[in-house]
Amino acid sequence: MTALLTRPHDPVKAPPPPTDREATLLGRPMPTDRLRGWLVTLALGLLGAITRFQNLGFPTDKGTPVFDEKHYVPQAWQMLRNGWFEDNAGYELVVHPPLAKQLIALGEWAFGYNGWGWRFSSAVAGTIIVVLTVRAARRLTRSTLLGGIAGILVVCDGVLFIQSRMGMLDIFIALFTLAAFTCLLKDRDQVRERLAVAVREGWADESPWGPRLGFRWWRFATGVFVGLTFAIKWSGLYYMAFFGLLIVFLDVAARRAAGVPRPWLGTLRRDVAPALWALVALPALMYLASWWAWFASESATDRHYTEIKDISPGFWGWVPPALRSLGDYSMNVLHFHETLVTPKNDPHPWESKPWTWPMGLRPMLYYYESGSSACGTNDCVQATMLIGTPATWWLAFPMLGWGLWRWLFRFDWRYAVVLVGYFAGYLPWFTNINRQMYYFYATPLAPFLALGLTLVLGQILGSARRGFERRGTGLLVVSLYVGLV
Repeated sequence: MTALLTRPHDPVKAPPPPTDREATLLGRPMPTDRLRGWLVTLALGLLGAITRFQNLGFPTDKGTPVFDEKHYVPQAWQMLRNGWFEDNAGYELVVHPPLAKQLIALGEWAFGYNGWGWRFSSAVAGTIIVVLTVRAARRLTRSTLLGGIAGILVVCDGVLFIQSRMGMLDIFIALFTLAAFTCLLKDRDQVRERLAVAVREGWADESPWGPRLGFRWWRFATGVFVGLTFAIKWSGLYYMAFFGLLIVFLDVAARRAAGVPRPWLGTLRRDVAPALWALVALPALMYLASWWAWFASESATDRHYTEIKDISPGFWGWVPPALRSLGDYSMNVLHFHETLVTPKNDPHPWESKPWTWPMGLRPMLYYYESGSSACGTNDCVQATMLIGTPATWWLAFPMLGWGLWRWLFRFDWRYAVVLVGYFAGYLPWFTNINRQMYYFYATPLAPFLALGLTLVLGQILGSARRGFERRGTGLLVVSLYVGLV
């Protein structure tokens, strides 16, 4: 037996301090209070769960779903009773992928065809959004305090609160886009940690393209969640494009910081092909996989569209008939969305356009009941409205303006990534401005709005190095604002 002994007087070598290039790569370290960070996260997640699940079965329209729940809740129920696909001719054309309705069906399986069943999965999604926002903000700001503030903003947000209590689709888009964004942040940090090792060991610039970075599991996870978003609504395609380009630019910045002689060529050679696999091919495969029940059925909506219509395949003859039917079905859905235009002489009472969304200028009425006795008399009014919290949504344009300045002139990557997430869910709606649109389409913007405001609050708060008086003043301003929310 042998043993390696260290004599008491032998000095223990401390790890060498990081070089300037390593420090640039790594930036500020994550806070060391991991336990406190998770306690804050779980506490705010519990608070979010209480607000989302309390009296979840209210309201109903005399026992039936309210507003757009009337579309998705019955479809989800049929999926549950029918092998997870839709074939009811009464639905006419089913215009969204199946995943969100399958998630709603899980709640109906657990609690039945009632308010709790319709909304249980949405409430779970809303609770997870609170948790993810805290974690994403903590990673962005390297501050548990600011992570907690972001969580409070999300718990108190009116849009996320209402959508978490409705059996509709957009809360699931908000969930999966935020999950993809959180994984993207983790991937950025992991890439820089790997490059820092290469810098420390002296082989970062051995090739003009820089080192290979190995398999990036967090980028893979980003693609998984983007694919889940795509399987909720087609608007997930835009997140695929925005997040894909964002990861490429983050890789270029990381290679440049590591001293790679040709960071752009290095990214093109080392990173782009794996990124295309993770953020294009993988989401597309997940989208197709979400139709598993449709493929396995014989009677799902338009399952045999190509054969029934006797459509000549032409060049696409090599594609299996089931995939061709899905393609033709998808073209019909695309035509529906392109022609969903409200007549000017008969507008929908709650339609809104995207320029009103950042400040929530066109709230939506989901439920209204007069003559209720809920307040102790017989002439009470009860209403459920989709309204963004004014203290946050009314600051959207100032946050966006400040964030763009910080991004474009101060090269602050934190604002860049948050604004990319925000704009991915916002700008595409301007491509067909005549289309019928509603404020609940802005649901995925809410977490990114909270993250952007948290970055601003972090700057108001200031760092500990700024002095006690400056820090105290910032803390007072931030406390007053959070109290106002």
